Amino acid sequence: FKIQNQQRDVDYVTVALQALTEKPSTEEVSAYYEQHQDLYRLPEQVSVEYVELLLADIANKVVITDEKLKAFYDDQKAQYTTPERRKISHILFLVNDKVTEKVALEKALKAKQELATQDFSKLAAEVSEDKLTANKGGDLGLFNLGSMEKAFEETASSLKLGDVSQPVKSAFGYHLIKVTELVPGAIKPFDSVKDEVTKAYQKSQAENSFYEAGEKLTEMSYENPDNLQTVADALGLTVKKSAMFTKEKGEGIASDEKIRNVAFSEEILQGNNSTPIEQGVERLVVVRLLEHKPASKQDLNDVKQVVVEVLSKEKTHQLAVEKAKKIQLRLETGETIQTVALANKLDIKSVKGLVRSKNKLPEQLSDAIFKAAKPVAGKPSIFVASLSSGEQVVVNLSKVTPGIMSEDDKKQLDLAKKNIANAFGQTEFNQVLNSLQSEADIEVNIKPQAQ
Repeated sequence: FKIQNQQRDVDYVTVALQALTEKPSTEEVSAYYEQHQDLYRLPEQVSVEYVELLLADIANKVVITDEKLKAFYDDQKAQYTTPERRKISHILFLVNDKVTEKVALEKALKAKQELATQDFSKLAAEVSEDKLTANKGGDLGLFNLGSMEKAFEETASSLKLGDVSQPVKSAFGYHLIKVTELVPGAIKPFDSVKDEVTKAYQKSQAENSFYEAGEKLTEMSYENPDNLQTVADALGLTVKKSAMFTKEKGEGIASDEKIRNVAFSEEILQGNNSTPIEQGVERLVVVRLLEHKPASKQDLNDVKQVVVEVLSKEKTHQLAVEKAKKIQLRLETGETIQTVALANKLDIKSVKGLVRSKNKLPEQLSDAIFKAAKPVAGKPSIFVASLSSGEQVVVNLSKVTPGIMSEDDKKQLDLAKKNIANAFGQTEFNQVLNSLQSEADIEVNIKPQAQ
């Protein structure tokens, strides 16, 4: 905490990157290119031709009539039906070791009579013995078939909105059930969903044809491994072509990693058709090699401008580093930062009372300032910090004020000590426990059951 609260006074100047007046020479460009040829290699590339079998294409060819669609609609009517929405509440009177069925039923009948003049939710809160729902007026939420006993479900399903049932017996006791919300189920008319029905019908009719065509695609691609035209003609498909792509990146069909992996496989590079590649459950693709370009070195003329830019950047960075070192040396020999800054036409920035946790300096500069050695014998600590931009910052650290722990810091420190102690204690406990378990002899005796 003292370290976090420590304060430092600094003055600093920033040596920016300056544009070069001269470009790198031809000799420098050539030398850099020769020394870094691995940076200027073109990766291996291929292009493929392919055929794709799509369920959607087969579905679009399915002949439809209103008669067929209506028959399909009737068979699949549940898909076009909005289910009934029914919310229920109940009042429960338990049957258990202390309460007989007769007593519970009498309670239920009495409550049923009281509902003639009382609100259901208020009475549920007062007398229901289902404590989880009583405070919500007996609300059980949306009613779903299959979640309760048969008698309960039959009654809940038959009630009209606002009706309260006679006592209904279940394994828990006797219930009074009320329907508090009811939205009847509805079937969407055929005309309103005709487009949806058409797509579903065509897809269902096409699935068998798609499966059969997929088998034929597999068979003919294998039997005619040197071309795709044969299988394309047999299935009414079009042979398509891709652009060049690498194993790591591609466009169109090659944007799929599965396609790229197959395209660079030994089978394809040897000139064979691939086995059908599944892209989801509605698409099959067979590819074969169209063109193959091995990895190659780029000619210097093709990358010359790139090399020039790299060299220029390195040179400007090196000049900034050298200039910063010269400024550092002048400061270390006793010149003031004001004198050196004026000579180099640089602006001085000063920060007093800089703290580690709260400052707006670049991260690299802040880290360097708080890692730097403290001033000794009245002499400032001089150092250079490199920024991610390549700029160099020459820093004059003149004063370090020790941190002071506040009362809040002390409380946090005590808590941190306790947490660390607990962590170490738990670790040691686990180690001892593991050791005892590993050294223990365990014998399991299973008592035979009596015949």
